[in-house]
Amino acid sequence: MSHSKGQLLALVEANPFITQQALGEALGLSRSAVAGHLAQLVREGRILGRAYVLPSRQPIVCIGGTNLDRKLRAQESLRMGSSNPAQQVETAGGVGRNIAESLARLGLPVHFLTAIGRDAAGQSLLGQLQSLGVDCAGCLQAADAPTGSYTAVLDAQGDLVLAMADMALTDRLDPDFIRRCAPQRAAARWVVADLNLPAATLDLLRQEAMERDQSLVVVAVSAPKMRRLGASLEGIELLVLNRAELAALMGHALEDAASLDTAWQALRARGLRRLVMSDGAQGLRFSAGDTMQALPAPRMARGRRLEVTGAGDALSAGLVAGLHRNAEDLPAACRLGLSLAALTLQTDATVSPDLTPALLG
Repeated sequence: MSHSKGQLLALVEANPFITQQALGEALGLSRSAVAGHLAQLVREGRILGRAYVLPSRQPIVCIGGTNLDRKLRAQESLRMGSSNPAQQVETAGGVGRNIAESLARLGLPVHFLTAIGRDAAGQSLLGQLQSLGVDCAGCLQAADAPTGSYTAVLDAQGDLVLAMADMALTDRLDPDFIRRCAPQRAAARWVVADLNLPAATLDLLRQEAMERDQSLVVVAVSAPKMRRLGASLEGIELLVLNRAELAALMGHALEDAASLDTAWQALRARGLRRLVMSDGAQGLRFSAGDTMQALPAPRMARGRRLEVTGAGDALSAGLVAGLHRNAEDLPAACRLGLSLAALTLQTDATVSPDLTPALLG
């Protein structure tokens, strides 16, 4: 980069709304020279044209569920068909919401689109995100339905035994809603959608990703909702799921490495660009060439692990944050995701309060 162009970029970073005349006066350049430098910076992807938006400050748009999480942890071995003593914790939840909060805590610009009720729970959940700097303009607020809820039953070790989710309100995030929110999504380079969204909405987001050169990340929420993915996966940059969800998508069990490789190759043939499968205590596997490569989970001191709720969403947030920084380095994004998941496993909160910008280096 030339010296004058480098100086111009520094001025734009300091003031994205600076005029061409002010740039010319500051650098002793003609308007035509300034315009030439700006055009070249746009072609190089260093600025994004109008208002000189810098790529690093493009909002990450998250679209998906918001709900109130209720977690009941057994105090002793569970007895099915009987009342069990438990401890209850209530936190903010929803896959899309959890990812949005995690990204905001990491210091990244986030715009979140969701559906909530006009009830106390919905207003509290939205207000909490806004206090963290998440832009929630355009969210659907329903007067005739309650905010979604998720109730998890955990065993004494903190592992999930059963979960019940009322996410019907998310079905209102239909293609018409997505089209109305076009202005909120226009500047995004990365779009994150959870599989609480209707199938037609996911298809529209895929088409838009291809037309607008956006990177679409789809995050699974449960095995039953894998059917919301259509036959074509073109336009999806990254699919994030666990082993059970991948098995549901493929229609059969996946018991060894060879079966995972075959599943990945089948999904790639359907248009998927990249795949990450979380694998519990074993860490994760990510697509690399024709195979799925293993990456172990970070070691954790005995007794530090509290419970699993939210760990998968932290992993997804880390993947998105890593790819937002370097879109080509999936292994590094996986390592970041695993480190965020490990932090979340050590707290009762669905999103760890220990997530900070310092984790991005």
